[in-house]
Amino acid sequence: MVVRAFIFPGQGSQFVGMGQDLAAAFGTARDVLDEVDETLKQRLSKIMFEGPPEELTLTENAQPALMAVSLAVLRVIERDGGRPLAETSALVAGHSLGEYSALAAAGGLSVAETARLLRLRGSAMQRAVPTGEGAMAALLGTDLEQATAICADAAVDPETEQRQVVQPANDNGGGQVVISGNRAAVERALDLSRERGIRRAMLLPVSAPFHCALMAPAADAMAEALSTAALQAPMVPLVANISAAKATDPVEIRKLLVEQVTGMVRWRESILAMSAMGVTSFVELGAGKVLSGLVRRILPDAEAISIGTPADIEAFLETL
Repeated sequence: MVVRAFIFPGQGSQFVGMGQDLAAAFGTARDVLDEVDETLKQRLSKIMFEGPPEELTLTENAQPALMAVSLAVLRVIERDGGRPLAETSALVAGHSLGEYSALAAAGGLSVAETARLLRLRGSAMQRAVPTGEGAMAALLGTDLEQATAICADAAVDPETEQRQVVQPANDNGGGQVVISGNRAAVERALDLSRERGIRRAMLLPVSAPFHCALMAPAADAMAEALSTAALQAPMVPLVANISAAKATDPVEIRKLLVEQVTGMVRWRESILAMSAMGVTSFVELGAGKVLSGLVRRILPDAEAISIGTPADIEAFLETL
């Protein structure tokens, strides 16, 4: 018996042209994109389809855009394919902003509410740290224990002896850990990584240091926004980034979403937890194939597929 989890991508999966073929093929998909445009009072779909890339990559645009594509795929499966989420997926999870997409998919948030929250989240994250003061880096060929030790050793500025922020931001699995914090501390961590034999260590082209203590102002903004958001219990459990465990209670989910802004995305543990719950198939909905690739590294024997095009949707529906 196939037990399926739907998973939703995070920032970095965006690309110019995403969602355009869906909108052309399905009125249902077009409706989702139109709803996001109307909610944000912006032709975000035009930026998604045509760029420019630097405008799409802006955090405040990329976050709602990625959600819009994921929800467009899901709505086509549900409405055009006649397969409601509760019949096809036992759990939902998303990477960082993808957690909001997962909640919207499972009925915990409306598409409009999710778009508003993600626009605010992206803007608040961008404002939290002045440009150039923060950084993120990917360490490839390591594990969380080693990455944590490197961050601990890199946190102290040897010249001033002052402690700066640098911490694991994403435990992605498959030997990949992303770190985040003050730029100088992240750069020291990169030097230490190379000295300690990490296969590859590189700065990431991001606009802010996400998922670290420097994001505290953004967490405060999200706490205020989420306190009044119309959030309901999802129809299937959410496996949360911050706990790598099931969550269904709206009060708990609000708390987890706030903690997620400054806390580590425990993606490796989340995938392992879902496997332990009986999941045998992971289906990534939306732009790109990053998460399905990570699943294959974490669980080589699990099925992991990506659905982002009309052909993908047709092929998936034929398997049900």
